[in-house]
Amino acid sequence: MMTEEAGQPLPYVSEIVLKKRKIRDELAITRRTQLELGKYGAKKSKKQSDVSDIKRPEQFIKEFRDKELDLIRMKQRAKRPKSMIPKLRSNLLFVIRLQGKNDMHPKTRKILYNLGLRKLFSGVFVKATEGVMEMLQKVEPYVTYGYPNLKNMKELIYKKGYARIDKKAVPLTDNNIIEQTLGKHGIICIEDIVHEIANVGPHFKEVIHFMGPLMLSKPEDGLIKGKKQPYKEGGDAGNRGDEINDLISKMN
Repeated sequence: MMTEEAGQPLPYVSEIVLKKRKIRDELAITRRTQLELGKYGAKKSKKQSDVSDIKRPEQFIKEFRDKELDLIRMKQRAKRPKSMIPKLRSNLLFVIRLQGKNDMHPKTRKILYNLGLRKLFSGVFVKATEGVMEMLQKVEPYVTYGYPNLKNMKELIYKKGYARIDKKAVPLTDNNIIEQTLGKHGIICIEDIVHEIANVGPHFKEVIHFMGPLMLSKPEDGLIKGKKQPYKEGGDAGNRGDEINDLISKMN
């Protein structure tokens, strides 16, 4: 029986089928190699991605120390005498977040979130009060702020403004949306919104909540140096006064 089975001829496979099989196998090998090497968009295989995401103990230690240092510095800034806080020259401030969160302590992040600055290069109009100035002093390395002029304020609202409807961003292109939400406060169009913010009116809080933070354009190379030092000392952070308008114009 062994002799009979060994003597049986192999099943016939056409040359076309063999070529297709060869091409298919070669394509599979090429594709697998491309994925492993990160070709086509530098994509990594799941195994490589998992390995690269693993943090070494020294990375955790460094991150922990950086965050603790951020907390210590925040407490030191909070202890500055009130005489060091600049006197307010306007009731309206525009605040821009300039730094990320790699070395940020959770308490710093909470203050930024309370100001509405959850994302990098987001900006918000705030009513200038003693409490707000104290908050800005605590998170000074991560933000810059100043007094927006009417021209920049109006252009920001028209270009970047949006309404938050059912947790969705809706451009302010239809006054009906404004009237439906803010009509009870006598605000029925975008011009009313501009007027209310510019004058920090009685319904300023409702208008700001209706709009949400403004997402500014990424600054050009060299515009933001990435330094956490105060603006007056050659850095990016802190109070810019009227000079905030130059930055707004370039990021709008």
